[in-house]
Amino acid sequence: MILKLLDLFCCEGGAGTGYARAGFHVVGVDIKNYPRNPHPIIVADAVDYCRAHGHEYDIIHASPPCQSYSRAFRHMAKPQPMLIDVIRKALVETGKPWIIENVQGAPLTFESDLFGAHGVLLCGTMFGLQIYRHRLFETSFSLPYPPAHNHSKPAMNPFNNAGWHHIRTTHGIKHTPEKVWRLEMEVSWMSQKGAREAVPPRYTEWIGRHCSLSKLLEP
Repeated sequence: MILKLLDLFCCEGGAGTGYARAGFHVVGVDIKNYPRNPHPIIVADAVDYCRAHGHEYDIIHASPPCQSYSRAFRHMAKPQPMLIDVIRKALVETGKPWIIENVQGAPLTFESDLFGAHGVLLCGTMFGLQIYRHRLFETSFSLPYPPAHNHSKPAMNPFNNAGWHHIRTTHGIKHTPEKVWRLEMEVSWMSQKGAREAVPPRYTEWIGRHCSLSKLLEP
């Protein structure tokens, strides 16, 4: 049985692609259309759509705007609505399993505790990528401990050239930093802006493969 996953605030489909690799049928929702997204997109307000239709899906992922939560780039980014509390409430009300993703600095749980909260902090080096790209994932279900990270090697940042000279030989010596970033993130279909904001698909593929399908199918 193929489970149907709703990808809220889907943008160009980084998170959704990981879930698709894990075997889910992905449907995205965003306030505008993103033709580069490889999955079907419904153009709608993500919070409103979740409230009205979230119960129609087996599991829901949400990546609300991160700019106003980011510690590193808050001063550079255009302020965006801080929607984590709003979308969490909407997700809980659906009664479905859910995941919320955001940057460090966002008010998300990133480890399981005795009070029923679940979450994880993922890094690109946990999955063999030459990027750090730390992201928080709060979930309504438990996850195993992720692989160990490795910060001892050079890693790349999309906003500067740090580390790219060490990485570009993997993908071709003539590639620009932006193209190397997209290739290392495994999001080569994306625009430059989309790749800067994306979640590496390997993160959500790992989450998707470690969801307990028996629990997700419980009424």
